[in-house]
Amino acid sequence: MMNSTEASYFILTAYSDTGVLKNLYFLIILALYFCIIGANVLLIVVICVNRSLHEPMYLFLCSLFVNELYGSTGLFPFLLVQILSDIHTVSAPLCFLQVYSVYTYVCVEFFNLAVMSYDRYLAICYPLQYNTRMTSNKAYFLIAVSWLLPFLAIVVLISLSVSLTLCGNILNTVYCGNFSIVKLACSDTRVNNIYGLFYTVISIIIPLLLILYTYMRILRVCFSGSKQTRQKALSTCTPHLASLLNFFFGGFFQILQSRFDMSGVPNMLRVLLSLYFLTCQPLFTPVLYGLKMSKIRIICKCLLYGEV
Repeated sequence: MMNSTEASYFILTAYSDTGVLKNLYFLIILALYFCIIGANVLLIVVICVNRSLHEPMYLFLCSLFVNELYGSTGLFPFLLVQILSDIHTVSAPLCFLQVYSVYTYVCVEFFNLAVMSYDRYLAICYPLQYNTRMTSNKAYFLIAVSWLLPFLAIVVLISLSVSLTLCGNILNTVYCGNFSIVKLACSDTRVNNIYGLFYTVISIIIPLLLILYTYMRILRVCFSGSKQTRQKALSTCTPHLASLLNFFFGGFFQILQSRFDMSGVPNMLRVLLSLYFLTCQPLFTPVLYGLKMSKIRIICKCLLYGEV
């Protein structure tokens, strides 16, 4: 029997003995991390320094890019250390800190994507009233809520997990996950399960319902509107939909991995699937918006090449 507040470390068993390949893996992860930092920082700077981009849509994008930096920083330095290490252990406080970082990243991402879908809904369904319905103050308020609610909700989630009595300290993952820790408990986890359900409804189900509702309304306007309306909807919604689908795709595999027995799946494939939405989303999102949104693309060219 071992109390989680007294445990000094957890053992991560999902790392295989890569031998000479570990240096190659380290360089790949490091290059990916640098690309994520460069792409997201560039777009954050572009939005912040150009007054023409101080509009709700771009403010929401800036919040999204900041979250990509936050989430990747909660994972990549940890991965780099673990890849080079021969003993894959993590201290209990650092493990719970990583759980907090990863879970808040995921929750903020869902909230940001939901708020962005609401913004696109107003722009397409109420174009003449958009500036009065979506003011800068309202945009700042929605961004603040998108960040504050997840940070408060995860504090409760972590507090419940820390108080559990554990029967072991072995996690079959490459990074710390709350559900993996809860599965080690030999004390009553009913409160954790109930709050976990509540957290899932607040952070995933409600944003998902809002996204579905807004896109149903957008599609309705597109089918009944003019060709120009459909083209506007397509140009503004395509990056958001692609980012949303990519995030859900990665999240779906992570849920499968954490909730079901995946012992029949090759270890390397399980590792890649568990890391997908934490590694590909932070790079995919800025690249996608940088390529698809003409105002951002033009300003990036001016900054990088000194041309329009």
